[in-house]
Amino acid sequence: MISRHMKQITLLLGCIALFGLLASVHLSQGQSSPGYIAFWQQLMNDEQQMNFLLYQRLPRFVIGCIAGAALAIAGMIMQTITKNPLASASTLGIHSGAYFFVVATTIFMPKISGAFPLLVTFSGGLVAALLVWLLVGKTLDPVRVALTGMIVSMLFASLTGALQLFYANEVSGLFLWGSGTLLQLDWSGVQFAWPWVVAFIIGALLISRKLDILLLDEETAIGLGEKVDRNKLIGWFVAIFLVSVTVAVVGPIGFIGIIAPHIVRLIGFHKHFSMIVANMIIGAMLLIMADILVRLVSQTSELPVGAMTALIGGPWLVYLAIQMGANRKASSSSAMLGGHDFFQRKGLAIVVASILAAGTVFVSLLFGGTSFTPITQIFHEMAHNLYVWDFRVPRVLVSFLVGMIMAAGGMIFQAVLRNPLADASVLGVTSGAGMMAMILLIVFPSLPFYFVPAGAIFGALLAMGIILTLTYRSGFQPVMLVLIGVCISAMFSAMIQILIVKAKLHVTQALTWISGSTYGSNWQEVIIALLTIVIFFPIIHYFTRTFNVLVFKDEVAIGLGVPTVKMRLTMIMMGVTLAGISAAIVGTIGFIGLLAPHAARRMVGSKHQYIFPVSVLLGGILLTISDFLGRYLLAPNDIPAGLMVSLVGAPYLLYLLKKAGKVSVR
Repeated sequence: MISRHMKQITLLLGCIALFGLLASVHLSQGQSSPGYIAFWQQLMNDEQQMNFLLYQRLPRFVIGCIAGAALAIAGMIMQTITKNPLASASTLGIHSGAYFFVVATTIFMPKISGAFPLLVTFSGGLVAALLVWLLVGKTLDPVRVALTGMIVSMLFASLTGALQLFYANEVSGLFLWGSGTLLQLDWSGVQFAWPWVVAFIIGALLISRKLDILLLDEETAIGLGEKVDRNKLIGWFVAIFLVSVTVAVVGPIGFIGIIAPHIVRLIGFHKHFSMIVANMIIGAMLLIMADILVRLVSQTSELPVGAMTALIGGPWLVYLAIQMGANRKASSSSAMLGGHDFFQRKGLAIVVASILAAGTVFVSLLFGGTSFTPITQIFHEMAHNLYVWDFRVPRVLVSFLVGMIMAAGGMIFQAVLRNPLADASVLGVTSGAGMMAMILLIVFPSLPFYFVPAGAIFGALLAMGIILTLTYRSGFQPVMLVLIGVCISAMFSAMIQILIVKAKLHVTQALTWISGSTYGSNWQEVIIALLTIVIFFPIIHYFTRTFNVLVFKDEVAIGLGVPTVKMRLTMIMMGVTLAGISAAIVGTIGFIGLLAPHAARRMVGSKHQYIFPVSVLLGGILLTISDFLGRYLLAPNDIPAGLMVSLVGAPYLLYLLKKAGKVSVR
């Protein structure tokens, strides 16, 4: 026992010593710094260096310590309450909710945003946390929490992206802050943050014993006389408030809340009082180290520290996901939502969907951007009006065809992963495509634009290649694929935000592409989409009966003669290819692959030979309607179709998540 405590103390003292060294390096950094040794030698005799130290570098260092400590403690509390090693402000959507509220109030209520920043960030974080809790339920299943938090983050990110695109001038100053930055011009940020952080750290220490009991089974804790729900509520309040204070001052900085608590546990601390103290040190050390690295990388410009925490934390998050998936492998169960078989005759569903699709396409063709073309003239316009034939017709056709492709990919992912929330956007494939496209748009702006689609396909394949490599040993188990996909998606999304900060003059173009847009579609893209459908859809239809078997456990599927590992890998690669092609044509549009297969399943039941044709028709309808509304609502201005998809699909997706909460995730 003595040796164990000595080991803990020794490791913690080593961390403190390392932190002291990092502090001296951090304070000596700056664009006008003569170097580490020269800075400390000249400090006492150089008044300018002393002023830099006191009014710029020291506030930056102190706010880094405060933010790192607060994020680490908040992450530890969230992981305790949810019993989820992946829980943090980033993975639970709290950062996204807070960021959305800041952007919205900056645009629509700037006086409130400036006068009550903490109220704004706390409100956003609280709304996101409540949304996750309501969708997951009281059981707080770890995998469901991670998935639901990721999708809630996507919802808020879509709304934030819409506001950033339409109010670029009003929120231009928030791009750097939105990726997390420790840049401080004076002591005002420190003076605002430290009383709140200190008060709530003391509050965390006071409830540390209650947090220890939360690690037990809920029945055991209740048997000891504890009011578990009340203790969780207090813990949530403390954690969200700590996060809100840091977001208000330095923006949303991810991964610190995941890494620090795990390092503390690896050192050997398991009681929350000692863990809180250790997390203060480790969290501050990690954030200061990340800021040192980001300033070493970018000597002449200010980059967000969130960039470095994402690069440092991404691999760690993947490791935790692998561990988490391995622990759950033996106790998984199916998560596919059964259909309600609304149509007794499956052919009738296909006929109804086909009629709706034809009507949607026809109505969309009638609208020309400012007014409707009379029905009697539409074919005459197509034949004689080059604008209609060269721009409007291919745009409508691309919308419908790409919607079909996205729906097919979503159906594949949901079938082979036995997960109702699986989709290219959740698995990180869409984020990979977006990241690579952003790199080409921003780093190489002079390249011809057709390189962007090629980059998107490469990014999608790269993301899925990483996921498949990391899940190879597990036999591509569904729970592993989804967990690793969530981690990769979080990492790539953070990197996309960093690239937007670097975009500067190219930010509008980048945001438009990331939001997903059918603007400027041409006949070449129509041909690409048609060829994709002609090549892949017959293959998918051939394997629909096999999908019916894959929804069962692997043992059952193998017993029925289906080589699950080979089939899952083949179908996943097909789904990734479809996602990459769709991203190459219209950008990173999400949700279609989530929504269409579920709507189809509710219409025709659980047999994929009927789900497939209905879902692809519904996918085409959804994207066509979104494109039409984007052209119509603010005509002649154009709302990107991807943003309209998010706004149209969000209510149904929230309903879907609530329904899925009654089923365990495999």
